[in-house]
Amino acid sequence: MYIDRFRGARQDPQLVVLEGFHTIKHAIRFKAELLEILGSPETDIEHLIASHAPDIGEVLANKLQLVSLDTFNKLSPITPPTGVIALARRPRITPNQLLNHRPYAPVILLENLRNLLNIGAAIRVAAAAEAGGVLTTGTQDPWHPAAAIAAAGLQFALPVTRTDTVPVSNRVMIAIDPQGQPLGLNTALPSNSIIAFGAERVGLSENILKKADYHISIPMKPGVSSLNLATAVSVILYAWRLRLDR
Repeated sequence: MYIDRFRGARQDPQLVVLEGFHTIKHAIRFKAELLEILGSPETDIEHLIASHAPDIGEVLANKLQLVSLDTFNKLSPITPPTGVIALARRPRITPNQLLNHRPYAPVILLENLRNLLNIGAAIRVAAAAEAGGVLTTGTQDPWHPAAAIAAAGLQFALPVTRTDTVPVSNRVMIAIDPQGQPLGLNTALPSNSIIAFGAERVGLSENILKKADYHISIPMKPGVSSLNLATAVSVILYAWRLRLDR
């Protein structure tokens, strides 16, 4: 029963599988609708709660069901080492709703990324910096279990969705582009912006580059070809945050 349900959820666009304690921890903190939490009989859940997240102890204790070790090991292609796994409903949000959710915080656009871990890591940074949301294009699902692991479940901390085309909006479009103006103290980073990042190897499409109001580059040492995507997102978002605090 559990095995079929968790395997089926991986193909269900209304659900997300949360693998491991830290993804579940953030899902609870940010009010995810958790359907069930299953644990291995070998997990030391009390120690994990006490050492990492005592604030979620009551919710986790009420939801957690222990299953046999054999069943737990079949719930995921790679068994979560912390011994817990969960099912939750995905929040429903359209691309237009996402763009309007927090009009004075930038939305991160990830164009046609292939690497789920990069997508998840960028979502984690965007949540920490209090971005307005993360919008992705391409075939990869930003709610895939691998992306949820890389984001530590922080898809629940801000709006995240995939789209085939970026909706028309009144937000300023900023393209992060090696040929752009180097980021500096006076570089324009409007809060009502969409900040677009491409894949590390190919960058942004000509379509996005043409639509952009600004092209910005991140200064780097000569000979260094690129930054990891999540690092680049972090540089830009925290440059924006520092301007807010001045």
